[in-house]
Amino acid sequence: MTETVYALYLAITIGVTIWVARTLSANGKVFLVQCFGQNEVLANSTNHLLVVGFYLINIGFITLTLSLGVEPTTLAGAIRFLSAKVGLAILVLGAMHFFNMGAIAQFGRKVNGWIEDQPAAAGHRHRDAERFTR
Repeated sequence: MTETVYALYLAITIGVTIWVARTLSANGKVFLVQCFGQNEVLANSTNHLLVVGFYLINIGFITLTLSLGVEPTTLAGAIRFLSAKVGLAILVLGAMHFFNMGAIAQFGRKVNGWIEDQPAAAGHRHRDAERFTR
């Protein structure tokens, strides 16, 4: 029974992790493009890096927590085991999502500031160059 419960735990949590990562990646692209001043290359690259990090952290957490707790010996124990471990994994997925959104929003504001400063700086360099060529 224990091996079956462990297999179910891994199948459920890794399946949910893959679904969440794909959903966030697909729907987050628009948000990232906006955060990065319409730079789709930067948004796609960041999106991919976030997905890889998301998988690494969550699958690492899932496999690490597999060994924690008392092995179930009854059906009721198996249900409690699965609900506790799956629930914890889902809470971690949710926390990761909110952490990522906050970090992306913060970083996006910095990138937008850099992008907005570039045309102004380029304009100053152009005017300075004109002054020196006269």
